[in-house]
Amino acid sequence: MTAGTERAVGVEHVLGPVSEIPAGEGRAYGVAGRQVAVFRLRDGTVRALDAVCPHRGGPLADGQIDADVVVCPLHAHVFELGTGVCRTGRSDVESYAVRVEEGQVVVSIP
Repeated sequence: MTAGTERAVGVEHVLGPVSEIPAGEGRAYGVAGRQVAVFRLRDGTVRALDAVCPHRGGPLADGQIDADVVVCPLHAHVFELGTGVCRTGRSDVESYAVRVEEGQVVVSIP
């Protein structure tokens, strides 16, 4: 598979090795003109959301995560990792299909 391959869910982009994201943390990537935060959960699962909190531009990739949510490090707004829904009453963020293939993080951007 190559970067930019068309799929029904969007354009797929290879971001790099999953090993660059420590378990329990996130990393921000520039993808197709937007910032995407990819989170590697402790069980090895990966999730991807917009990397910028809509409240005041907080860096979501730097937030605390658990199995279900990320907490924005600036003002503690909580976003669901699987859907991007904000649990604290602010605007939601976009979530993206993401997977690991042959050790590489692959995200699909609509």
